[in-house]
Amino acid sequence: MKTLPKLLAGVGLIALTAPWGAFSSDDINQKVAEQLAQKAQSSSLGYDIVESLTVEVGPRLAGSEQDKVAVDWAIAKLQSLGFDRVYKEPVTVPVWHRGLAKASILSPFPQPLVVTALGGSVATPPQGLSAAIVRFDSLQDLQNAEDGGLNGKIAFIDAKTERHRDGKGYGQTASGRSRGAVAAAKKGAVGIIIRSIGTDHDRMAHTGMMRYEEGITAIPAAAISNPDADLINAMLKRDKEVVISLELGSERRGETTSYNVIAEVKGSTKADEIVLIGAHLDSWDEGTGAIDDGAGVAIVTAAAKHILDLPQKPARTVRVVLYAAEELGLLGGKTYAKEHEAELDKHYIAAESDFGAGPIYQIDWRVADTAHTPVVNTMKVAESLGVAAGNNKASGGPDVSMLPALGVPVASLRQDGSDYFDFHHTPNDTLDKINPEALAQNVAVYAQFAWMMANSEVELRPLPPKE
Repeated sequence: MKTLPKLLAGVGLIALTAPWGAFSSDDINQKVAEQLAQKAQSSSLGYDIVESLTVEVGPRLAGSEQDKVAVDWAIAKLQSLGFDRVYKEPVTVPVWHRGLAKASILSPFPQPLVVTALGGSVATPPQGLSAAIVRFDSLQDLQNAEDGGLNGKIAFIDAKTERHRDGKGYGQTASGRSRGAVAAAKKGAVGIIIRSIGTDHDRMAHTGMMRYEEGITAIPAAAISNPDADLINAMLKRDKEVVISLELGSERRGETTSYNVIAEVKGSTKADEIVLIGAHLDSWDEGTGAIDDGAGVAIVTAAAKHILDLPQKPARTVRVVLYAAEELGLLGGKTYAKEHEAELDKHYIAAESDFGAGPIYQIDWRVADTAHTPVVNTMKVAESLGVAAGNNKASGGPDVSMLPALGVPVASLRQDGSDYFDFHHTPNDTLDKINPEALAQNVAVYAQFAWMMANSEVELRPLPPKE
């Protein structure tokens, strides 16, 4: 308890008049957490970081030259903030070049379309391709189509993404993007277009990763804007045969090395135990990666920096991980789990910010059943920030989603993503979409979470069986 006056004075609590021994460690941690929130909400650090990333780096597709710029930026930024340790770890990533993307309706009523290549797509022939489309409501409907029924045609998956605060509409339609090309090729299609996986009505197409399957012909894959999907539907009401042209200049260029960038606030009494808060550094190449995931980078970095600035170190080490190549298949997360396998038993808990900058409204957990109520009680300090207790079914976020299967507890700090998929994976993912006050609330909650978990005495393992 000798460091208690120093700690409390350092966070503005020197006015407490009761004897130091009257306060439990839980009381002290709660008070420090309250002060961390006040500091975070009055600070512009989070916004300054995301502004720096989007202005000084901008688009940073994994494997590109700008990805290298982003890694250098992250190293320099974390070092300038004074973290106890800053380092990087290699991640092998594919190199994919988008190239041009053009599409138009040839008949029955010629009109241009707004289109973008899906990530990883192959190119069309140099002259492009022209074919009639066959429309499907969903990936499942495409998979159920007659074998050979799409010979020489272009498949069109027309699944609409519903708007929800938790983003669940995305999970219901994204499979068409990722798996549609394989399903279409199996039915004989020469290409595939999808309605953008987005909730907006802007004439912007949403990109995103898709995948091929060994032994199945790789066909060109693209997304059209939501208004253009509506246009095609209106034409189909007038004529059952709509013919489109599609030209993609996409190119696969092998592999290269990117990096997970890591910074640490060294723990005091349990320095070998880790509280991981992460985000992904890469972005798609058409916007500036502000909400996806510059905001997350800013949130976890600023949260850890506020803890770093306390006069007293947390008991456990707080580790910030800025993951590589999340957009290309969670490659940084998978590499981290593999490379840190030997110390995963020392990871106390992990969480990732990757859902924009909307306010956090709930914390979900995946901890031992016996630990759920205690950790919920621990984080009651966040109630004043508008954060409610959640369930015990969290995934933790994309890049940490593989950790529960390896025994690592996780938490999901749920953000309001009501408008997230209006901008997601489009040229419209830019800094102006971030509300500084909402971003500061995120920083405050993450700072409280990391601090309270770094000092928690609750045993979080073993995890409950997966449902």
